Amino acid sequence: MSTKKHFETQAIRTQTERSQFLEHSTPLFVTSSFVFEDAEDMRASFAEEKERNLYSRFTNPNTTEFVDKVVAMEGAEAGYAFATGMAAIFTSFAALLKAGDHIVSCSSVFGSTHAMFTKFLPKWNIETSYFKVDEVNLLESLIQENTKILYIETPTNPAVDILDLEKVGKIAKKHNLIFIVDNCFATPYVQQPIKFGADLVIHSATKLMDGQGRVLGGITVGNKELMHEIYIFARNTGPAMSPFNAWVLSKSLETLAIRVEKHAENALKVAEFLESHPNVKMVKYPFLKSHPQYEIAKKQMSLGGNIVAFEIKGGIDAGRTFLNNIKMCSLSANLGDTRTIVTHPSSTTHSKLAEKDRLEVGITDGLVRVSVGLENVSDIISDIAQALDAK
Repeated sequence: MSTKKHFETQAIRTQTERSQFLEHSTPLFVTSSFVFEDAEDMRASFAEEKERNLYSRFTNPNTTEFVDKVVAMEGAEAGYAFATGMAAIFTSFAALLKAGDHIVSCSSVFGSTHAMFTKFLPKWNIETSYFKVDEVNLLESLIQENTKILYIETPTNPAVDILDLEKVGKIAKKHNLIFIVDNCFATPYVQQPIKFGADLVIHSATKLMDGQGRVLGGITVGNKELMHEIYIFARNTGPAMSPFNAWVLSKSLETLAIRVEKHAENALKVAEFLESHPNVKMVKYPFLKSHPQYEIAKKQMSLGGNIVAFEIKGGIDAGRTFLNNIKMCSLSANLGDTRTIVTHPSSTTHSKLAEKDRLEVGITDGLVRVSVGLENVSDIISDIAQALDAK
């Protein structure tokens, strides 16, 4: 009989050791530091001869529980929890790169990640070369002698394009590159990039991992040697997740599977409705058969996720009319919430990109991103329909 626990069981039953009070639910460890038994215990602990909590900037029982759950979910070896998703991305790159190194990345990345690649890492002589989602065959031509990291998002933000993890993973291995995947849109319940060759997987835990729009958080998991470098860098630079946020997120993971199932069920119905609407020019959802990478999505994802991207006929004016007539759904830049959220990427999350760069990754003026929530799907569709029909 197999001893490996199923995803939902790991999410619920991975817990810190119970205290003398025998609590059923993990308590909140609101403490900045921890005490030592004597001078030798203190010395050995700081020399890393013992594995224990020293200071909450390093580790804390709450952050450890959260990390352990995600490590198990992703099939990783180790991890570290950060204050935000962008802290996870920046720290992971900063820990593993040195001046003169080179990155190859898909051009369809989150706006702040793009800013990191183009505005901030170049300050330390670290350059990035981009390939388009539909130009994976050109990827190898971008690899240089100093290339160290190959980075992708899949599904991408916000256009919901899909990259072939297996294909990209083989290229990374062939050229001995560190393969990093932002798995935020999929979650580990839907997709585990390590199975396809990823060395590290990054999440903005603010999104579906929390699932209720309450706290910020980020996490990187993967190869233990790489994670040790990231841990040492983070330990000294201080981007740690707070114990409270870790406690909230660990509890949230207990319902991740059942929430994502319903999110995906609702999202597919919303996508199918949009595809049939006369005022909609284009719809992208990974599990729609019309999606250009549908077969790849079916190969590496168990569900389509909760993000639907669509383009309204009439461009920016029609998009503005649509947004101004939304009544129930929220207008926000967040995603992965219980509440359905409608976002206009070109004026919000990706507004810092030049128009040329936005258009190259499919972010037109009329593109709308819908993070489909857990309301009754009839109510979601009804609100979107009346906003699409508004004049």
